[in-house]
Amino acid sequence: MLVGFMASRTGRWLRILAGAGMVLGGLSSGSPRGAVVALAGLGPLVAGALDLCLLGPLFGHSIRGADIRRSLGQPEELRLFKTHYERLPPRARMLLH
Repeated sequence: MLVGFMASRTGRWLRILAGAGMVLGGLSSGSPRGAVVALAGLGPLVAGALDLCLLGPLFGHSIRGADIRRSLGQPEELRLFKTHYERLPPRARMLLH
């Protein structure tokens, strides 16, 4: 369940934002400890942006987010941003041809 959430769109955004917060917070402190936090923040930031789930192998899944979603029965391709078409209600999607 945790791996499924981390591979979802919301989980990816959470990892990207948490990683960016760690990078910005670490760099703004200006100390060697802050630099270590900034370097550690690059992990979740890059993993979320590249659709990788580093916890996947610990739970018997692949490291790739699309493979995890496929094995859990979720849609494989999950973009970070919803397109205009995805934001339309189902009825309006049917009428766009």
